[in-house]
Amino acid sequence: MSTQEYRHIVRIIGNDIPGARKAVVGLTQIKGIGYSFATAVLDTLKINTNTSIGFLSESDVQSIEKLITNPIAGNFPLWFLNRRKDIETGKNLHLLTSDIPFTLRNDIERERTTSSWRGYRHMYGLKVRGQCTRTTGRKGGAVGVAKAGKAAPAKSAEVAAAPTSAAAAAKPAEVKKEAPAEKKK
Repeated sequence: MSTQEYRHIVRIIGNDIPGARKAVVGLTQIKGIGYSFATAVLDTLKINTNTSIGFLSESDVQSIEKLITNPIAGNFPLWFLNRRKDIETGKNLHLLTSDIPFTLRNDIERERTTSSWRGYRHMYGLKVRGQCTRTTGRKGGAVGVAKAGKAAPAKSAEVAAAPTSAAAAAKPAEVKKEAPAEKKK
């Protein structure tokens, strides 16, 4: 623990983190930082991961911000970053906060305009990564097999009162067969 006074809210990279949170859990509240990345940052800076964020000194918070914004300077391996070989700049980046959805939207729009296969899949709202789509990924309506033709009409009182035995059903059929034969004579 530091000799610094406890702070109830600590601001790191534009995010308000409650001071009662442990350092690892508090850093994961920043979009773009997961548990492994937060642990690596704290281990690199030699800060105890179980320390509450509220007890961190101002210099610790600034060093955390500096390392998070430029992890390559902290000798993080390139596979640890969330955007390697950026298509526009060619650099290895680690995106944070609002940069993530902005970059994702730009990537999808670029795929649409270049008419790539992935762009078509995004355009029509289909699965992009090769998943099966025969039974899953359906949007709207009920999932299942639709009956062919129109739906059966509701039964009326006359149909419900009609006899349902096999003998009663066979008699009208016989009468219909005889009726055309009588007309021929």
